[in-house]
Amino acid sequence: MAFEEKTLVCRQCGASFAFTEGEQEFYQSRGLMHEPARCPACRSARRRTGFRSDQPRTMYPATCASCGAETEVPFQPRQGRPVYCNDCFRSVRASESF
Repeated sequence: MAFEEKTLVCRQCGASFAFTEGEQEFYQSRGLMHEPARCPACRSARRRTGFRSDQPRTMYPATCASCGAETEVPFQPRQGRPVYCNDCFRSVRASESF
């Protein structure tokens, strides 16, 4: 199958970028079905900073189940499930490791 270079528009920054023949072959060889939606610079930045870098992380107040300190966690605490501060979480995690 012959590929032709395409010009796409980045959904993040709006810049035009080339989707080269080589990139199309690479995508096909990996079984990727969709064309890239971001330009190479935005894809690289997204990989470096994390996939949700464009949205601020919602933090929720909680009380540590081990030491009683007030802390914030990136998930909604649920009744009956312990929540730990960073220090206690590391201690609990280390004691569970085999």
